[in-house]
Amino acid sequence: MPPIRTAIIGLSSSSFGNWARHAHLPYLLSPEGQKKFQIVALCNSSVDAAKNAIDTFKLPPETRAYGDPDSLAADPDVQLVVCATRVDKHYETILPSVRQGKDTYVEWPLAQNASLASHLAALARQKGGKTVVGLQGWHAPAVMKIRELIGSGRIGKVLSSEVRAAGGSVDRLSLPTGLEYFTDRKVGGNPFTIGFGHLFDFVQFVLGDIQALHSHLQIQRPDVKIWDRSSGKVVKTVRSDVPDLILVTGSLQASEYVTSGATVHLRFRRGQAFKGEDPLVWSVNGERGEIRLSASGGPGISAASHGQPLTIEIHNFDTNEVENVEWNWQGREELDISARIVGALYEAFAAGDATKYPTFDHASKRHDQLDKILAQFSAA
Repeated sequence: MPPIRTAIIGLSSSSFGNWARHAHLPYLLSPEGQKKFQIVALCNSSVDAAKNAIDTFKLPPETRAYGDPDSLAADPDVQLVVCATRVDKHYETILPSVRQGKDTYVEWPLAQNASLASHLAALARQKGGKTVVGLQGWHAPAVMKIRELIGSGRIGKVLSSEVRAAGGSVDRLSLPTGLEYFTDRKVGGNPFTIGFGHLFDFVQFVLGDIQALHSHLQIQRPDVKIWDRSSGKVVKTVRSDVPDLILVTGSLQASEYVTSGATVHLRFRRGQAFKGEDPLVWSVNGERGEIRLSASGGPGISAASHGQPLTIEIHNFDTNEVENVEWNWQGREELDISARIVGALYEAFAAGDATKYPTFDHASKRHDQLDKILAQFSAA
């Protein structure tokens, strides 16, 4: 089967924290990635910017450069369009390709709000293009291991689950200039939608969708210092309208592995955890035992640049013993963790099994949940 002809929107050598550069490109240019995908075009803010990226990343000279998403969408040679721009550009840059019925891969969040996400999902269904959303937690090895343990019946049916997480930004008081938009809720990309959103998704990937959501959100530190990365100095202070403390409780539907009404509770706080405490501790309490995941790198276990210490343990209630569970980052040591996990998502798409990757419809459902949580906050 020939490689899928792929275009990337937003591959940049200069933008802060460019996810396409750090996670997508290393996989796509790896030997395994090139068997399944071929980069044939880039689209940036201008044709010159796209040409510069082609030169910078030493892509083949025949790679086509586009400066607007409509021209890219009109290219009949492109089969898959990957969008890795800032969140508030996702909708406008991927919409032309969705209209053309092309296959599309958009990073999470799918769009800056639930309404736009729903429109993209409906249009993609109408036009027939296959869709992927970058909720990489589905292929994070530790997440897959917990799902496997629950599915094996090791702890009996799930009775409850608790998540304590801190993250979404390195510091609780400040943000670098490149992430100032994290303080503006209307942009759609912030610690709530990104940091909490990824966590919220992979917890439900393991346990099932949370029903009857109840939440309490707070802006603990509305004044956020913005610092310059080159000088390290604070350049201004801005007012944030994005919650930095998120408490969500709900229940799970009964299933083969979950009791009816099992409770899930998540607490997510922006910034650092208590000193010496792992910034992600996730426990799943079952009839016969309890699983605990502890991650020193925090909740972004699907976006790690290297393998931070992460442990999975099972407390067996019958023996009262605690067992360390073996797991690993699953090979491909030539790639960092982010590229490996993103690569697994690409490979699931290439294999054509839509149960193995999140689609626009799935993302729209998560957007609806997050909007309901925010609505409770706005109405308070």
